[in-house]
Amino acid sequence: MEPKLRGSHAADKELATFENGEITADQRTARLRQLNVQYGPKKSIIQDKKRQALRKGDDPLSQKDLGRKIENAPVNKDALESISGHGARNIPPYNSSAITPQEAYPLDGIIITGEWDFLEDIYKILQVGGEVSSNAYPTFVCNRIQKLREIQDEVEKKRLSCIFSYITHLIKFKDQHSLDGASSARNHQFPSILRQKFFEMFNPDRRRLSVEKIDLLISYVLVLTLYADDFRTFPADVSNDLRMNPATVKSHYRNLGCKMEREKNKYLIILSVPLEFPQPKRKFRKR
Repeated sequence: MEPKLRGSHAADKELATFENGEITADQRTARLRQLNVQYGPKKSIIQDKKRQALRKGDDPLSQKDLGRKIENAPVNKDALESISGHGARNIPPYNSSAITPQEAYPLDGIIITGEWDFLEDIYKILQVGGEVSSNAYPTFVCNRIQKLREIQDEVEKKRLSCIFSYITHLIKFKDQHSLDGASSARNHQFPSILRQKFFEMFNPDRRRLSVEKIDLLISYVLVLTLYADDFRTFPADVSNDLRMNPATVKSHYRNLGCKMEREKNKYLIILSVPLEFPQPKRKFRKR
């Protein structure tokens, strides 16, 4: 006989009962979730709770409660009004009137609250004294693991580890949908929450990304590299990971409002504030 979990007979009976009735799709979803909580395995119940926590932001009652908290919090109206989304610049949400680099590209506009719990792989490797494989992680990340090990503040170490993990997932997603990088991303495991988000953001068509979406993905990667290097970085490592010419990567950094400085025969990328974006070159007609 096929083994069944305790309570599964009751679950089957209830499922058959409401499947034969006239119910809406929302009612069906709610009832299935209820049955899962009552009779499902512990792992399934934990996953359900995580999904519900992530969806809470869409719930009107949660929004109302959040609204009360926001009303009581100090608000920088000038900063809020100047925050822009992807728009014509095709870059992450930014604050053009920011007075610090952290405010220029708010981190919570890139990595949302519910995603941090799924980005702990590098941090956990460090906790057990393991090694970060160069086959699994980009050069940019591998070359900064020693920097991570030396951080004494565990909160900061975990935050930076999660940023490195997010960079990895972005680069692997790009590789997975390109001809020259598909093999390197074949065995990469994406958290489902990030896979779904990336598909919605970058919308690959027939396993390929459009030029516009590739540029957007690159801009997200580069902003996170700035966070990783305290907003002063060299482009060589990430250029290699993105399979791009360093000159092209520097152009992407400029589009984010970065400046270039020459240092020891290398170009240092610096994010200075307030942001100053390059102006499009005007074309003059020949007479």
